[in-house]
Formats: sequence, structure tokens, C-alpha cells
Amino acid sequence: MAPRRSRPCAYCAEKSAGLDYKDPRTLSRFITEGGKIQPRRQTGMCSKHQRQVSAEIKRSRHLAFLAAATVE
Repeated sequence: MAPRRSRPCAYCAEKSAGLDYKDPRTLSRFITEGGKIQPRRQTGMCSKHQRQVSAEIKRSRHLAFLAAATVE
């Protein structure tokens, strides 16, 4: 069995793309149906950009651009 190649981080490959807490459509790609932040192994991002995404999601939730996690 051949070793798995990891895909490059989308934000490292695309230098011009930035993260913004005021853009809920982009940030919602990294949130599950229940409102939790997806882990790095599911998003395929590097640790640097995963930390930025989680900080922007938390900032967006605090300012009510995104809904907080729902508990069922």
C-alpha cells in the first residue's frame, strides 16, 4: 500500500485568500451542522491557518455574525 499524500492547505496554496470574521459564508464551510468547529484533519488545513480559522469563527460568534453551537 502506497503512503498517503497529504493535500496542501488551501490558504497556503492561494496566497491572496484571507480570512475575515465578517464573511459567514466562508467560515460556515469549517463548521459542522451542530455548530462545532471542524478539526484540522477534516478541513485539510495547516495548523497555522486552522488556528486563524478558529479565532475568526470565535470572533464572528462573539459579534453575532455566526450562530453559536447548538446543543440537542
